[in-house]
Amino acid sequence: MKLTIINGSPRQKGRTGIVSRYIARKYNAELIDLSIGEIPLYNGTEEQYQLPAVKKLRQQIAESDGIILASPEYHSAMSGALKNALDFLGSEQFAHKPVGLLVVAGGGKGGINALNNMRIAGRGVYANVIPKQLVLDPHCFDYENDGLFEEPAKLVEGLINELQVYMKAYGQIKQELK
Repeated sequence: MKLTIINGSPRQKGRTGIVSRYIARKYNAELIDLSIGEIPLYNGTEEQYQLPAVKKLRQQIAESDGIILASPEYHSAMSGALKNALDFLGSEQFAHKPVGLLVVAGGGKGGINALNNMRIAGRGVYANVIPKQLVLDPHCFDYENDGLFEEPAKLVEGLINELQVYMKAYGQIKQELK
């Protein structure tokens, strides 16, 4: 089963990047890092779909059995970088595919609005956004070691475990659809 995490932060040294790299290392997940800035601003033209970075994004998501969308909360929503990347994707990449949501909060609002925003966008691409979701606050991060402290790491493990249950079911559905 192939797990992919999208770091939806435009910041190269942000907390969302820390948790995304942590998950990629610990759970052998493929990392799509939007902070690199390879994905252009979506404008809906066919030419954009021929760009190497866009082709790679679409292929990586299509080949994954489960996705984690990770985003900082910006003004009660997901980052523009993540929404922009999702605009290049659709049901061709996401139909029936399990998706876990993870928000890194910091503004005192708790991340729920960003989670809801991501859940709505997930429905828009026909993803199977799982019920379990996670918000991490600034105190959760081991900045010195580019990781998480023990308790938040357990919360991430719970999200991954639940996502894997859905990934197994998705694997069976995929076989039946062949």
